Amino acid sequence: MITLTDTAAEKVQELIIQELAESGGEPELALRVAVRPGGCSGFSYEMFFDSEVAADDMSKSYGEITVVSDPMSAQLLEGATLDFTDGLMGSGFAIDNPNAQRTCGCGNSFS
Repeated sequence: MITLTDTAAEKVQELIIQELAESGGEPELALRVAVRPGGCSGFSYEMFFDSEVAADDMSKSYGEITVVSDPMSAQLLEGATLDFTDGLMGSGFAIDNPNAQRTCGCGNSFS
């Protein structure tokens, strides 16, 4: 299962609060992190807020934040870290995945 840095957890919490304010209060939102076939290197990452959790989903809590992944994605994300950076060169989430043998130039896909 993927690990969130403190910075990433704070940003996810901020985004969940913003999402709840805009949607009128969706029940419970979890951050879903998934690995999907595709991208220029074979697999790509997908992250979104999800209110539905399947019975076989893997989950991990970081304070008030719950991160969920389907079993296949959780296996490919084992040992990976999700971080958030905010600097002069841009801001955004980045996944450091030790299971990735090769990544593409865009940084969004791996094999």
